[in-house]
Amino acid sequence: MKKITVVVVDDHQLIRQMWTSMFANSDEVEITGKCGTLNGAIEMIKIKRPDIVLLDINLVRESGLDAVPLIRKFSPGTRIIAVSMHNQPAYAKKMLQLGAKGYITKNSPFEEMGKAIEEVMKGNVYICAEIKGILSDQLNKEPGEPNIKDLTMREIEIIKLMKDGLSTKEISSRLNIGTRTVEVHRYNILKRLKLKNTASLINYINTTDLTFI
Repeated sequence: MKKITVVVVDDHQLIRQMWTSMFANSDEVEITGKCGTLNGAIEMIKIKRPDIVLLDINLVRESGLDAVPLIRKFSPGTRIIAVSMHNQPAYAKKMLQLGAKGYITKNSPFEEMGKAIEEVMKGNVYICAEIKGILSDQLNKEPGEPNIKDLTMREIEIIKLMKDGLSTKEISSRLNIGTRTVEVHRYNILKRLKLKNTASLINYINTTDLTFI
């Protein structure tokens, strides 16, 4: 039986070696390439045309989000499974919107990665148990309770920059968006978190365990 070919894209050498080692004795999966940069990964995928790419979202000075449309362009038959430290549903949603077929957090057990590969190869979309659990918690949370996981991906970026002390103008420059757009996002953040004003938002940021930061 032909093995499922996989390319691992992660900027940590230890992670790349770990995945290779864990699949080394697999009768079904073969790691055919490893890369730590976006450009290198695209060139490798063009040549190897793997069945699956295990794609880290956070690459050094680059984003796995940018890689998804490029992989789909140069190797349309390759299926993408995002592997990330982020357990925010907004990240999973964005990756799936871009064309990824699976989303696994780095808290997921190895067995779940195998399940993700299996399901994606069948043509299904796979979301790991951790993300599903968070979505379930959101549906069951008490009305009126602020929840950082309700934020969109852009709002999460702005929260990060606010936590770092950046002003509206600085955030605008960093994200290459207008100051008015930043203000609209700040308003939406307050609304989603059910907070009254910027002061309460800053207090929330400073007193809440924002594990995604």
